[in-house]
Amino acid sequence: MENFEPEIVAFCCHYCAYTAADMAGSKRISYPPNVKIIRVPCTGKVDAIHMMKAFEKGADGVYVAGCLEGDCHFKNGNTRAGYRVAYVQKILEELGWEKDRLAMITMSAGMGERFARTAREFTEKIKELGPSPIKQFNTDTHQQAAG
Repeated sequence: MENFEPEIVAFCCHYCAYTAADMAGSKRISYPPNVKIIRVPCTGKVDAIHMMKAFEKGADGVYVAGCLEGDCHFKNGNTRAGYRVAYVQKILEELGWEKDRLAMITMSAGMGERFARTAREFTEKIKELGPSPIKQFNTDTHQQAAG
């Protein structure tokens, strides 16, 4: 697993987290290229099915990055997203997965450094956890069919 580079999906709200990612880029603050950003109008629009689909499509880790508490441009979208993340974490645990494969993160538009640091830290956490159980299942199934 030394060569394992996790695939990370980051659902980022347009007003804060996506702007923070843009700021990180403008300031030339690097973060892992394996973090794939999906810009959403508000994290309140990220439903449980979107998070689960990201895992189904091969993500090893997923995080939802939105506005700071009390600063959501759509009043309480980030709070709703936080509840959904907690709900999906319970589903992951019921499936036997590590709930740490999914996280809710908050930041403001001016926090480019925080965005980059979060991307690095989350990538490291997922590296420690290893490939997603879906990837492990697909690898095991493929080896059994070939053998």
